[in-house]
Amino acid sequence: MYSNLEAKIQEIRQRPISLDRKEQIEMLVTYMKDNLQQGKPLRLNFICTHNSRRSQLSQIWAQTAADYFNIPLQSYSGGVEETAFNERAVASLQRFGFQVNKRGHANPVYFVFHTEDSRPMIAFSKIYDNPINPHQQFAAVMTCSHADENCPFIPGASARIPLRYEDPKAFDDSPEEAFQYDERSAQIGSELFYAFERLSLYGL
Repeated sequence: MYSNLEAKIQEIRQRPISLDRKEQIEMLVTYMKDNLQQGKPLRLNFICTHNSRRSQLSQIWAQTAADYFNIPLQSYSGGVEETAFNERAVASLQRFGFQVNKRGHANPVYFVFHTEDSRPMIAFSKIYDNPINPHQQFAAVMTCSHADENCPFIPGASARIPLRYEDPKAFDDSPEEAFQYDERSAQIGSELFYAFERLSLYGL
């Protein structure tokens, strides 16, 4: 990992996680454990309405945590509407130490790196069933209440796991903007590192 990112990872891994959240996260851990034990591919598609903030952050942090613990994950994200990966969320990833390359304008494609020699994590806003995303044998991880409540069926998903996060969008253009985006990113990173650390203990 990049040194700045490694330091941030150690910080977020010290964040407390409530028992209620741990119970929700355990649903994800159980799904992943069962897939690995059965020799199935491990694919997570993080879904939120606009695929612009929480689902993108979850995709990036999940892949980073999986790589950290040498777990063979394929991490994706999608929405029920196509917009753009919000530049405030991208800036938060950069503050955490990720390296980001941007291509395009209206709905840019971002190439996100956590190490010098890693394959890029590709992030852009898309519908959950975009061709780049899996269409079978994946878990749909619902990161916002709107998508969870208004999209009751995800075709091809072998599991549907709610793991909702508050939207930092409420603080856009306020003095708290950067802090709130970093706070949400840290929460997501903390919980996903907890999930993959739990998974790593099974030695699969």
